[in-house]
Amino acid sequence: MKALLSQAPDESTGIIVVIPCLREPAIQETLESLSKCTLPGCAVEVIVLINHSETAEEETKSFNLKTKEELDDWISRKEQKGISFFAVGPVELRKKWAGAGLARKKGMDEAVLRFNTIARKEGIIVSLDADTLVEPNYLVEVAAHFKINKSHVGATIAFRHQTGKLEQEHRRGIELYEQYLAYYKRALDFAGYPHSMFTVGSAFAVTAQAYVKRGGMNRRQAGEDFYFLQNLVQIGEVGEIPTTTVHPSARLSDRVPFGTGPVLQKWMAGEEDLTQTYNFDAFVDLKAFFDRTADFYLANKAGFEKIADELSEPVAAFLVQDDFFKDIAELNANCASAGVFKKRFFQKFNAFRILKYLNFVHAAFYSKAGLEEQCAKLNRLFGH
Repeated sequence: MKALLSQAPDESTGIIVVIPCLREPAIQETLESLSKCTLPGCAVEVIVLINHSETAEEETKSFNLKTKEELDDWISRKEQKGISFFAVGPVELRKKWAGAGLARKKGMDEAVLRFNTIARKEGIIVSLDADTLVEPNYLVEVAAHFKINKSHVGATIAFRHQTGKLEQEHRRGIELYEQYLAYYKRALDFAGYPHSMFTVGSAFAVTAQAYVKRGGMNRRQAGEDFYFLQNLVQIGEVGEIPTTTVHPSARLSDRVPFGTGPVLQKWMAGEEDLTQTYNFDAFVDLKAFFDRTADFYLANKAGFEKIADELSEPVAAFLVQDDFFKDIAELNANCASAGVFKKRFFQKFNAFRILKYLNFVHAAFYSKAGLEEQCAKLNRLFGH
């Protein structure tokens, strides 16, 4: 892979922030917030990867060219010891793959190349978005987390969307969406899923070594952050950084098929009711299933069916419909101990399968329910 930047990195570079940028009018605000950060005890680089599809309209291409010129001018006037800014591109992405995933991948791959040149495999790659503001302690808290938690392969960062300039209905939508995300994560915690986390593209970090081991960022046009992080937990622990907060935009968007922007757009158009969510009883059922994980160790088909019959009807129906015994049989053929089995169990019944389960049981057994009511149920059982 050919490097996008010709300038060699500082030998003391320890953090590289990667920002994909497509037709972004407020990117300088993001960079200004980074420039005001307290710097950690290592050099920091910020790579803005300006990008568009090879088939993008001329208006988009012109906008991106203008962004490059403006950023080059901003960077030339922003000489700052300890932090370096780079505007790369505009990079043309192949039509087949053009999107958030490939843009993020190109930037993060470049970060790996730069860490490789200074033999810094423990270097931290931070994923940020071009419409997101950070707090002054952002960089020092990211650095501190990995210094304290040397075994962590990655970390998610606390986030709260910008709401200051939003109209009432728009603000209500993002507040409900954040409440739903918090509910979903806490419900997974309650159920006993060991890898619950927020998967927000502008709010995570990964070590260069783990990024390579994981196989790099995927090229998905949306949800690339979810897929990357859920696969990252299979190779090591992904921690949480609650001591600083990133502030993504809450803008409406149809750039990608799912995520915050499209959800809010549907809410504003009356096409999605964010006051409704997954019924908490589905997570109660899931907890009863996860509590029996050890019982599946060395279980044959008859043993599997006996356990399934003792579980709730929605869970039992899903296990049959999804042919989960095939996975149990594979695990039992390859796990030498109950401990290894339990760990690998959640590689099979992972976040993707949990979503599949929730959608299945809500189509056949449960109805969506009021978000406020479900949060109250969770609070009563799980505590505040």
